[in-house]
Amino acid sequence: MTTDKPIRVLGIETSCDETAAAVVENGRTVLSSVVASQAEVHRRFGGVVPEVASRRHVERITRVLEAALEEAGVGPDDLDAIAVTHGPGLVGALLVGVAAAKALAFAWGLPLVPVHHIAGHIYACQLCGEMRYPLVALVVSGGHTELVYLREEGRFAVVGQTRDDAAGEAYDKVARALGLPYPGGPELDRLAAEGRDVYAFPRAWLEPDSLDFSFSGLKTAVLNAVHAARQRGEPLNLADVAASFQAAVVDVLVEKAFRAVKRYAARQLVVAGGVAANRGLRAALAERAAREGVEVLIPPLSLCTDNAAMIAAAGTVLYRHGRVADLDLNAVPSLALEAE
Repeated sequence: MTTDKPIRVLGIETSCDETAAAVVENGRTVLSSVVASQAEVHRRFGGVVPEVASRRHVERITRVLEAALEEAGVGPDDLDAIAVTHGPGLVGALLVGVAAAKALAFAWGLPLVPVHHIAGHIYACQLCGEMRYPLVALVVSGGHTELVYLREEGRFAVVGQTRDDAAGEAYDKVARALGLPYPGGPELDRLAAEGRDVYAFPRAWLEPDSLDFSFSGLKTAVLNAVHAARQRGEPLNLADVAASFQAAVVDVLVEKAFRAVKRYAARQLVVAGGVAANRGLRAALAERAAREGVEVLIPPLSLCTDNAAMIAAAGTVLYRHGRVADLDLNAVPSLALEAE
């Protein structure tokens, strides 16, 4: 699908605890991006409560959509399509966004574009630079740790994934054990910058040449070290624990990402997901990329965490390829990326 007319897509994202809407032009220019966070609501529970998240989405979705359209200065007649995250994620949360998108698509007579949440994170990179194919994407978030090969635009092949905990999940659990406030990932990253890698925490390399990940053993090793020190009444340098844990995670992520780049002769490594905002990871990737002469594209911090601009960007790619859905579209909480 080609046209000289600018393509404007309204994106909707409600897969977890952010209610977000955005308007993006030609898959690259953000005309508006509105995100209503629920972090304060879930902080007292130490994590996201699915039922609470769903109810908050219902309360906020209309206002967020109105704000996104107003900020972009557009109306229904200025839009070409509506893109929405339909999986993976919390099923109740996803349903709110999918229902809103279907209602608007029907009322406004616009195509409905279903977007995989991880595809959205990958195409957030398109909002800050040129994506050069073939490429490898390292996706690191609270629920996902994957290496994805894109031979061409809009075609995904998962070539490595976590066999247990996602990196972001391990961050959150270790942060909770260290007594850090929710959300724990950014707090642990901040604390790690003050410490040293002095604990011999394990790196799970798995089989030779494997591109898969495993962070469960690392998480357990850190928790055991913390609990053992406290039971013995020994002093515990939390900054050193954080730095040692982060070093173990980053070592594996960086090594396997560059291993995948070499294996697939990729022109570029793109990095996406909430953990892509981690300063330790960004610094290690930059250092390795400079050493090996590999181009790395990482979105700004505002596009690493969940947002709807990334959904609109990915939706634009799919819309151009004619990949639209009927109004019977449903939420798929365990949707596989390659199903797209």
